[in-house]
Amino acid sequence: MEMFYKLFIGILLCVTGSQALYDSSSNVVELTPGNFDKLVVNSDDVWIVEFFAPWCGHCKNLVPEYNKAARALKGIVKVGAVNADEHKSLSQKYGVTGFPTIKIFTGSKHTPYQGQRNAESFVDAALKAAKEKAYENLGKKSGGSSSDKSDVITLTDSNFKELVLESEDLWLVEFYAPWCGHCKNLEPHWAKAATELKGKVKLGALDATVHTLMASRYQVQGYPTIKLFPSGKKSSDSVEDYNGGRTSSDIVSWAIEKLAENVPAPEIIQVVNEATMNTCADKPLCVVSVLPHILDCDAACRNQYLTVLAKLGEKYKAKMWGWVWTEAGAQSSLEEALELGGFGYPAMAVVNAKKLKFSTLRGSFSESGINEFLRDLSFGRGQTAPVKGAQMPKISTTESWDGKDGELPQEEDIDLSDVDLEKDEL
Repeated sequence: MEMFYKLFIGILLCVTGSQALYDSSSNVVELTPGNFDKLVVNSDDVWIVEFFAPWCGHCKNLVPEYNKAARALKGIVKVGAVNADEHKSLSQKYGVTGFPTIKIFTGSKHTPYQGQRNAESFVDAALKAAKEKAYENLGKKSGGSSSDKSDVITLTDSNFKELVLESEDLWLVEFYAPWCGHCKNLEPHWAKAATELKGKVKLGALDATVHTLMASRYQVQGYPTIKLFPSGKKSSDSVEDYNGGRTSSDIVSWAIEKLAENVPAPEIIQVVNEATMNTCADKPLCVVSVLPHILDCDAACRNQYLTVLAKLGEKYKAKMWGWVWTEAGAQSSLEEALELGGFGYPAMAVVNAKKLKFSTLRGSFSESGINEFLRDLSFGRGQTAPVKGAQMPKISTTESWDGKDGELPQEEDIDLSDVDLEKDEL
């Protein structure tokens, strides 16, 4: 009996251990849907959070360095981990599509971690976030050198493969030399372009005099040399030389043109739960359409509207906006927050989910009318208003449209056999 008990305990520990990468002695806090909002989103702490899967080899390899960072940051910045394989709702909410994914949270704000996967880099990123929060509390921008505040990502021989070659992002990479005068002249323009292109195209810089492996691989012979690395799978043949101007506006224009060539058209997503609405969370803007009820506009009618949205999604795909739609009355809180439906359906608003500002389509819900509306917004024109309630509304869970016409509910047959129709009722 005792042997059976020991065997049972051993099996139990083995099974439990396979589901968790960090044990109770670790300084890494286990995060779940039940405690995430309380500990992370609604707290004043800065958090670095890993979303992992127990079966992921890269996640297992990360454990020693992540534990080391958690020990170093104890009492300074919180370090947590989410079993994304077990808690799929939480990983979907924050757009996790691969493992490990690491994000830095400051309250409800979160940004992807893009550095190397070692303890020192984790600590640097966490302390930078804590410093920025402290300066925000003072009502100032973070101090330090211009490189601390730059959106240009520092690339090296050791991180180039992971950050650039294995990513799904479109990259512009500058190969420079510290002593190069032209490189120094380019630096402020490169930094400004990186900020303007943030969320669309990533800009990196590699010191080719130190990190000679990558410079040699891509045949860098002069400075600065700028190369485009396309989105998706990258090969040496797909890398393209930059041939635009050297001002920030030149760089941005050239990159946007290349982005339009590379980026796929956005999916027009029906809002049926929180996860589908979270499509808008990390987008610079999100186009929200409310289409007539299926009983007021049949399948053919609805598909005509969706075709118009798809055409405009293709036209504005380089903007990296989110595109969602819902049926009239299905998401009343969303309609109320964005002041939609007051003049009938279809209706449209464009919302900035981070700044909680929106603008409503006042013209016709047609390809030309919507195009004019979106064009004005892309140039910074148009009136905006704050989202009602000062937060994005709760989304109801509803059924996805099956692509068919609507059906009226069947009327009940009323049995009048027991009713004396001739009897006068007082």
